[in-house]
Amino acid sequence: MKKITIAKGDGIGPEIMDATLKIIMAAGARIEVEEILIGEQVYLSGNTSGISSESWDIVRRNKVFLKAPITTPQGGGYKSLNVSTRKFLGLYANVRPCISLHPFVSTKHPKMDLVIIRENEEDLYAGIEHQQTDEVVQCLKLISRPGCEKIIRYAFEYAKQQNRKKVTCFSKDNIMKQTDGLFHQVFNEIAAEYPEIKNEHWIVDIGAAKVADTPEDFDVIVMQNLYGDIISDIAAQITGSVGLAGSSNIGEECAMFEAIHGTAPDIKGKNIANPSGLLQGAVMMLNHIGQTDVAEKVHNAWLKTIEEGTHTPDIYVEGVSKKKVGTKEFADAVIENLEQKPKVFKPVNYANSSALSLPKYQRKAPAKKELVGVDVFVDWKGLNPDELAAKLKNIENEQVYLKMITNRGIKVWPEGFKETFCTDHWRCRFQSQKDSLNNKEIVELLARAIAHDIEVIKTENLYHFDGKAGFSLGQGQ
Repeated sequence: MKKITIAKGDGIGPEIMDATLKIIMAAGARIEVEEILIGEQVYLSGNTSGISSESWDIVRRNKVFLKAPITTPQGGGYKSLNVSTRKFLGLYANVRPCISLHPFVSTKHPKMDLVIIRENEEDLYAGIEHQQTDEVVQCLKLISRPGCEKIIRYAFEYAKQQNRKKVTCFSKDNIMKQTDGLFHQVFNEIAAEYPEIKNEHWIVDIGAAKVADTPEDFDVIVMQNLYGDIISDIAAQITGSVGLAGSSNIGEECAMFEAIHGTAPDIKGKNIANPSGLLQGAVMMLNHIGQTDVAEKVHNAWLKTIEEGTHTPDIYVEGVSKKKVGTKEFADAVIENLEQKPKVFKPVNYANSSALSLPKYQRKAPAKKELVGVDVFVDWKGLNPDELAAKLKNIENEQVYLKMITNRGIKVWPEGFKETFCTDHWRCRFQSQKDSLNNKEIVELLARAIAHDIEVIKTENLYHFDGKAGFSLGQGQ
């Protein structure tokens, strides 16, 4: 008997959770349920995180969390509990199967059967943002080697376990050569360890178009957080409905399972919500805790119900569907089919689908790190980069020189174009006149900037790692 944590959430959450639990318990799930309260009620009680410390303790103790959709109130000051849960519990892998249910659920892609594995903890979702000038704000994109290695290895191990034939990497490393470049590099390194699995890489924009057009060409796709968030919703929608998809969030110690849709407050309490998304999340949960026999029984019964034409209003279509039912009635229909297998759909087999066991990340020997310059970001209201350069030339010395100025990543000095539009946010790159610098010399540079009334808003040190530049050159350089 495994104790799990559940949260019924907001909107249609309680209805679909009740239906899901009724189905899996009827199927023989060997679980004990411990419920916590999260979401809108907790937020509005004055807790800006949407969850109490006592509830956190329960989630961490039980390790397995089945969560219905929750509402984050509008307005500032409220933190996204979905993001917080993934980060605090180290749930680094988001897994979203996207398979069409043709011909019973309308889709333009009847052969679609792919899984999107999304990095869940870092990227732009670190949420580190600053307003730096009147005209410019920034959001830091943080990509780590451990984050890349964990999610990419998980994707290949998942493909191996599920007898998938190909893993595809999406990135934008033609532009973001450091961050996305690291993700692609690590993908190539790990792919070499799995010669039996085909691997490929797509630039994310054309890759996304390919998913929307010919998703049957993909098998397992692994990508960073933001790309995965967007493309997994696209993929779920083109299977027929976001409301049918569930997802798992996997960490080294804890795991969370959920539907990918929202709270749908407009249909709350009407007994018309489709519980399928949360039910699919529960199937993934049952596999994770080793109850693959129950997961298989539930999933096959659900497929049987779908192909019989017993549908909730969101997927009901005259001439295709046979019977329109509510949330409770749909759950009852699935329960009636628990000893059945689908005839049109291929029955699922989860005999080898328990939780994956991956090796711990091993930190590599550090590279030789040399400080070779500094990017000094300046708030300056002028428009002519030559004027700013003349001002900055006053703080050069025998240690550092001004190499270039960029504005929004485009080089505007030296030899900039007058047509380039400039904001009040300038990156001014100083590089060493010799082989390397030290931090004291950078501090002295900043002191000279203050003395010359130059408003420095941030700095970024420029390093070589084993002789290779660890910084972007800037477009136009």
